[in-house]
Amino acid sequence: MSTMFLRTLREDPADADVDSARLLQRAGYIRKAAPGIWTWLPLGLKVLNKIEAVVREEVDGIGGQEVHFPALLPKEPYEATHRWEEYGENIFRLKDRHEADYLLAPTHEEMFTLLVKDMYSSYKDLPVTLYQIQTKYRDEFRPRAGLVRGREFIMEDGYSFTIDEDGLKKAYVEERDAYERIFQRLDLGYIMVHAVSGPMGGFESQEFLSPMPIGEDTFAKAPSGKAWNVEALTTPEVPAVDCSKTPAMSLKDLPEAGSVDDMVAQCNKLYPREDGRDWAATDMLKNVVIAVKHPGEPDDENEDHRKPWREVVVVALPGDRQVDMKRLEAQFAPAEIEEANEADLKAHPELVKGYIGPNVLGPQARVEGSTIKDPVRYLVDAHIAEGSAWVTGGDKSGVDAFDMVYGRDFKADGTVEATEVRDGDMSPDGSGPLSFERGVEIGQVFQLGLKYSEALGLKVLNQNGKAVPVWMGSYGIGVSRVMACIAETHHDEKGLAWPVNIAPAAVHVVATGKKDEAFGGAEKLVEELEAKGLEVIYDDRKKVSPGVKFKDAELLGVPLVAVVGRDFLNDGTIEVRDRNGENAVKVPATEAADTLAQRYAAML
Repeated sequence: MSTMFLRTLREDPADADVDSARLLQRAGYIRKAAPGIWTWLPLGLKVLNKIEAVVREEVDGIGGQEVHFPALLPKEPYEATHRWEEYGENIFRLKDRHEADYLLAPTHEEMFTLLVKDMYSSYKDLPVTLYQIQTKYRDEFRPRAGLVRGREFIMEDGYSFTIDEDGLKKAYVEERDAYERIFQRLDLGYIMVHAVSGPMGGFESQEFLSPMPIGEDTFAKAPSGKAWNVEALTTPEVPAVDCSKTPAMSLKDLPEAGSVDDMVAQCNKLYPREDGRDWAATDMLKNVVIAVKHPGEPDDENEDHRKPWREVVVVALPGDRQVDMKRLEAQFAPAEIEEANEADLKAHPELVKGYIGPNVLGPQARVEGSTIKDPVRYLVDAHIAEGSAWVTGGDKSGVDAFDMVYGRDFKADGTVEATEVRDGDMSPDGSGPLSFERGVEIGQVFQLGLKYSEALGLKVLNQNGKAVPVWMGSYGIGVSRVMACIAETHHDEKGLAWPVNIAPAAVHVVATGKKDEAFGGAEKLVEELEAKGLEVIYDDRKKVSPGVKFKDAELLGVPLVAVVGRDFLNDGTIEVRDRNGENAVKVPATEAADTLAQRYAAML
């Protein structure tokens, strides 16, 4: 340690917002270069390389073959799959001196597809699985949590290429199982959840989330043990309601309400129910106006050029629930959504602010004789049952519609998952109420299908000599994020506590005192440990107090500590203990290396 490129910090960095960022910086594993951009120091690289080695062993074990692409890529392949537009502001775009467009790759589906297209032409070449471990880039709006969400990060991304869908499903399961073994070997807790594919495309996806309070992803668990990312949750079909005794719809004057609660209070005050029941938020139908920002559709003249366009959509949901914009946006992928602005409302004068109702929307606005020129698409949340009656806007200032029945008085263009999911909501599999936890996404697997092969013309000749598109799967692990998550879950108040197989060393040898004999004994122990194949960090600093050395040993997080000092000088013994101070024993110096080697082997 007297020559190691290392400086530990006694105080937490001011901007470290999570434990992993705090400890990795204090222990000298990483250094901040800019928001979301990190410099890897020698100890950090040791741990990172060991995590990558575990990933390589498992992916190689299922037949994966490693390649390496550049991070700087041309625009054209991403234009062909429309992801140049679909990624929006999340990618780094740049021009070279000749004004040609490039990007710093967030993922490499296009490049893998083109590589296989360039080299393979027959079904006999398949299946093949390729992967890389490489630096990726995303222009995060708000980098946070150290390595958890950065603008530059390290990722393993793999891709399977098969002749048919059955082959894809087989490769998908093999890769998913390999990922499980990786996380198990890294001692990182995880849960597999059903997910949405998002801008990646495809038709089947599962995420690996590591449960922890700092996680940005909320996932739902069912009593059956199944789990879902909130965006992927589907509401069980709501039974139809018998509306045969529901009064006919009527329009009634009602002052504009500032909230659903105000509207409920006014209904109870002005129009109390004859049966004595109070009006409630569950009786109110909110019609929320959103703007969908579509990446565009191909021009007639140029298939590769897209014209982005904006669509106003109204979404109906029960008054006791809030819109979940993230869940709702997943329904419109790859488009993005936002709240409609004044210009959107001005373009649709039939939308009366505060009194928007179904009669001017969707199917109701497309009936013969309608004067509405450009009817707004109308979608209802999945919690709205056929036959249910509502109080909602009357499409005229100061007027609301009562007993408006879905299916009898109005219809919609479709159903969406639009609302926040709550504790106690029924699980999609019907096994019971949902509960919720937070987690960090550490990996994801996708069945991409034919999206990229068709877009980029990846075809091979099948057994009948016919050119057919290749079926693809995509698989990714956030390697640098995994390291952060391990640090987040493997530490105590004194410092890091790495799993044995990825720690930067097996043993941290500490020489204490000022006597040369103690340092000589420590050096001999280091030589014996290295001869047994164990990696060692040796604290040979002579002008550093024992207290500082012990604090550094606890901070760095190596699993075993050996102290060569006063006991060695007094009776020839060396103290051997676990990183957390437990299982401390004094052993003769001649037996210390064997004791440490045996204890290390038992930990593996």
